[in-house]
Amino acid sequence: MPAARRFPLQLIGAFFALYVIWGSTYLAIRIGIESWPPLMMAGVRFLIAGSLMYAYMRWRGAPSPTAIQWRSAAMIGFLLLACGNGGVTLAEHSGVASGVAALAVATVPLFTLLFGYFWGARNTRLEWAGIILGLIGIGMLNLGSNLQASPIGAAMVIFAAAAWAFGSVWSRHLPLPVGPMASAAEMLAAGAMLLAASLLSGERMTHMPTAAGWGALLYLTFFGSIIAFSAYMYLLKNVRPAAATSYAYVNPAVAVMLGIAFAGETIGVEECLAMAVIISAVVLIGLPQWRKQKPV
Repeated sequence: MPAARRFPLQLIGAFFALYVIWGSTYLAIRIGIESWPPLMMAGVRFLIAGSLMYAYMRWRGAPSPTAIQWRSAAMIGFLLLACGNGGVTLAEHSGVASGVAALAVATVPLFTLLFGYFWGARNTRLEWAGIILGLIGIGMLNLGSNLQASPIGAAMVIFAAAAWAFGSVWSRHLPLPVGPMASAAEMLAAGAMLLAASLLSGERMTHMPTAAGWGALLYLTFFGSIIAFSAYMYLLKNVRPAAATSYAYVNPAVAVMLGIAFAGETIGVEECLAMAVIISAVVLIGLPQWRKQKPV
């Protein structure tokens, strides 16, 4: 049974969580913000998910983060979750289609390489070609009717991708808690920040969320945060980095199909061409990573 050994059920389940669950969170956000104020929903999502993960890790015997680790987790939580996920939530609230938002977030590997360069990382010619191609794709995406109709949303979603990338690179140089405790601390910190931003911005619940709104929040909390993040951590430990980050060019396709099927969204010719260019750019960036990994 060599195939079974090569592809255990845990590995298949982890890739399913990364591809399908993370790809579907964009639709869940779209459904949720019809009932919830955007920043409030994101804050509640991460505060609950972080609390559950923190309690579970402490029950498993994991040490509580030190003061320095809490500060580092707060900074990374601010960039990845408050700015990254919060930016996507606000962009969708401003009218950006869930599939287009996912496509813009697929540019994270491009920004990651760019920011990594300032920390001494040296990119290959293939990676630079991917960066240039990706920037062209971003330009094409902004020419589409969806982002042109919402320039503020366009700026938010590109900022969200850049913030996530910067936080990802910076996190490698900060003293963070070990393992899933890092995700728990980041979610707790980001959840508190998002709820504070919600309060300061004057967000208020004008009516009780619908059943779909509650369902979206629960889905984002348990599946989109706890399960998907845990699957990502598992893959980082058990497969090559390029395979673990391959969600960047699978999620947009999943999000686009779900948005068309369940939310009545439409994607224009410009967005379709931009999708092809951006996904090609991400594949180019991933190729050197695949080549560097030698089979053991």
